[in-house]
Amino acid sequence: MLSTWFLSKIQDDFRGGKINLEKTHKLLEKLDIQCNYVHVKHIFQDNDRLKQGRITIEEFRAIYRTIAHREEILEIFNTYSENRKILFENNLVQFLVQEQYVFDMSKSIAYEIIEKYEPIEEVKQVHQMSFEGFTRYMGSSDCLLFKPECRKVYQDMTQPLSDYFISTSHNTYLVSDQLVGPSDLWGYVSALVKGCRCLEIDCWDGSQDEPVVYHGYTLTSKLLFKTVIQSIQKYAFVTSEYPVVLSLENHCSPHQQEVMADILQNTLGDSLLSDILDDFPDRLPSPEALKFKILVKNKKIGTLQETRERKGTDKRGKEKDSEGKVLLGVTLFKKRKTRKIKIALALSDLVIYTKSEKFRNFQHSKLYQQFNENNSIGETRARKLSKLKVSEFIYHTRKFITRIYPKAMRADSSNFNPQEFWNVGCQMVALNFQTPGLPMDLQNGRFSDNGCSGYVLKPQFLRDINSQFNPHKISESAPITLTIRIISGIQLPLSSSSTNKADALVILEVFGVPNDQVKQQTRVIKKNAFSPRWNETFTFIIQVPELAMVRFVVESQGLISANEFLGQYTIPVHCMNKGYRRVPLFSKMGESLEPASLFVYVWYVR
Repeated sequence: MLSTWFLSKIQDDFRGGKINLEKTHKLLEKLDIQCNYVHVKHIFQDNDRLKQGRITIEEFRAIYRTIAHREEILEIFNTYSENRKILFENNLVQFLVQEQYVFDMSKSIAYEIIEKYEPIEEVKQVHQMSFEGFTRYMGSSDCLLFKPECRKVYQDMTQPLSDYFISTSHNTYLVSDQLVGPSDLWGYVSALVKGCRCLEIDCWDGSQDEPVVYHGYTLTSKLLFKTVIQSIQKYAFVTSEYPVVLSLENHCSPHQQEVMADILQNTLGDSLLSDILDDFPDRLPSPEALKFKILVKNKKIGTLQETRERKGTDKRGKEKDSEGKVLLGVTLFKKRKTRKIKIALALSDLVIYTKSEKFRNFQHSKLYQQFNENNSIGETRARKLSKLKVSEFIYHTRKFITRIYPKAMRADSSNFNPQEFWNVGCQMVALNFQTPGLPMDLQNGRFSDNGCSGYVLKPQFLRDINSQFNPHKISESAPITLTIRIISGIQLPLSSSSTNKADALVILEVFGVPNDQVKQQTRVIKKNAFSPRWNETFTFIIQVPELAMVRFVVESQGLISANEFLGQYTIPVHCMNKGYRRVPLFSKMGESLEPASLFVYVWYVR
């Protein structure tokens, strides 16, 4: 039956005799076999016996079997097949319950899987599954490690903004380093497409009354503030419908601040939040209440109530002298010296729930900070506070939105590890999105949850005012035992140092509270990037799974130089499916490397 089906699918392609490499690749795709062209090329060369660049139908059959018939899948199939030829519907049900942990099982689910993945019509009609169908199912999106329920917004979105981790970008306009690199609108577009919800805009006076965006006092190129806001307006809600915060680093004169206010109002229109929500006069609203809204984060003059009263009598919201210039300003104190910074009321009045307030200390915030005021703290100071005053830090982040930003010394736009600040409840942990590496892998992993909405509800112990949680001293927790068996690799990315070979190994890293941080790795499989098999099992005791993430890293061992990075995948522990699962791999830049993946078995229990 298989031979009949197979021949019916391919014989037309061989009417002219032999086929070349390009037609071989297309024919595999026609058979729904995902394959990397370079891998196919090497397998083609191995099976082209006459070395003429053209193969027979029998040689193609051998290539098909090499790519599609994986031994590790066949072993699972044979375990549940009564005759090692076919899976009856009840066999598939048994597999789904025992191995894939589908406990709300019904025969209709098995039937749907057969309908979707079985390629042989005669087998499908009698509600059975061939090995071809089973292989397609095991390599499908239905068997991914990531839980399908986490791919949509499933968390409670009606809590205050301070109860969420919020995807946050630093120096969003930069696409390279912070000294001479270009500024580009693509920085904003790509961040929004990735689900980022807090964008940074460094604003400076420009010529002809046009405020500009760039990294001040450097050679980075400049963007018009107007075009930045236009780009944000266009892409703000492409990926997520939840609110976007514009974090202004405002260095403009009062007059150009007025220009900025006009641009914000005219460009963003009704999507710009410019007044208190009636239901939230004295508390932070929720992401749900702010859907499709853009908020301005900047310094502000006076209180929200004063703004509302003033705007009620003066639509322009400005106080002018005889020459019509803005008079009001705020006075900042620093080292016993005063520095008066003038803030245009027109811009100040657009700041509602995200008023920037200088952080002094936790005691001062506890006594005086208002609900709509948020702080930005540099990574060095924040790291020190997270170790020396951890309880006060967590108490602070339960009430107030706190943004952590990279230190100024990171001129190369490198990033810090965001996990340490998520551990103490910081909502806005700002990273340079243009810089690939471990921190951005963790960022992408964290916010892959909750439908890539850019908002992830913090664990209860980081929201409950009565919680005694301390990431450095875990006293009350519900740990899980996580077991991961790394079975095999599938068409791994090729090593740049050799042809289709790689001395492949897998590193498993757990990120979370300090006690949960651990790294383990498999042995090295020599000279095999196509189908390495490890069959190695790793067990982790995770004390705080609510904060933990697992990162799979595939490398090629370097004998003299460092190991070569081939791909990675990062996922929150609570988003992991149990059972036999496929782990897709991503490049350093975060691009999909399909069909490259790992095949694993995952199990966990409290």
